[in-house]
Amino acid sequence: MAIPDYQSLMLPTLRHYSDGQEHSSRDAVEALAKVLKLSAEDRKEMLPSGQQEVFDNRIGWARTYMKKAGLLDSPRRGYNKITKRGLDVLKTNPERIDIKFLKQYKEFQTFQSLRHSIDDAEQEQEMSEKTPEELLESAYQRIRADLATDILQRMKSCSPKFFERLVVEVIVKMGYGGNRFDAGRAIGRSGDGGIDGIIKEDKLGLDTIYIQAKRWENTVGRPEVQKFVGALTGQRAKKGLFIITSNFTEEAHIYVSGIDPKIVLIDGETLAQHMIDHGVGVSIVGIFELKRIDSDYFTEE
Repeated sequence: MAIPDYQSLMLPTLRHYSDGQEHSSRDAVEALAKVLKLSAEDRKEMLPSGQQEVFDNRIGWARTYMKKAGLLDSPRRGYNKITKRGLDVLKTNPERIDIKFLKQYKEFQTFQSLRHSIDDAEQEQEMSEKTPEELLESAYQRIRADLATDILQRMKSCSPKFFERLVVEVIVKMGYGGNRFDAGRAIGRSGDGGIDGIIKEDKLGLDTIYIQAKRWENTVGRPEVQKFVGALTGQRAKKGLFIITSNFTEEAHIYVSGIDPKIVLIDGETLAQHMIDHGVGVSIVGIFELKRIDSDYFTEE
């Protein structure tokens, strides 16, 4: 089954604490996963940042909101316990506990008043289903996707020489090609039999990578990739990098997955993402630090 949103997890989470005992956060997550019959794949689903499992994040926020409403308490680090108010709520056998339900409590109203109000109905609906981290990461991914689209458009309109320099910059920033001077001399040097350049795989030059980099508009299929492989064979090369501004067909990807030499296909979208990751052609306009409470700091000896 799909992982429920964090509001839908509030009631089963509160029921988990209904015995009045302290339960660790980890035990709660494991127990609720069994109750909800989540698959191993569901449990592995990560937030876009890859830093936390989606299910763990949503359970965490379900607890946080109920603590703000006084239904749960945190007597010590990493442990939670139901309050008298929480027990009273369960006695009423509610069909659902969500933000609307929690608004009846003054403590939660105060907490809500500190949050930014949103008038747009669509955004409000999104907020009701996603945790704050998910909202933040979704916004980041949307901004990143828009940026990648802009980068791709710029790459397609730049000159071949500029694109060559761009590829050099990305490759060096990723740790290949030795230094920028070496890589700049290597790329664009050959042009022989479908090979646009040769770079060092590492700074010591222990191995070489043959490159073809083209500003193409049309989708590139297996025949073009085969020509590149043929050129590598003629050079007795073992590794190749095929970089384009368009896309590769599925047949092209299937083809390179089963051959020797080793060929890596980098399409326009992937190249744009590498540029963002390694700071090529982009600049930082703002940095936001996401912090959480340091429980150890507030522990009195």
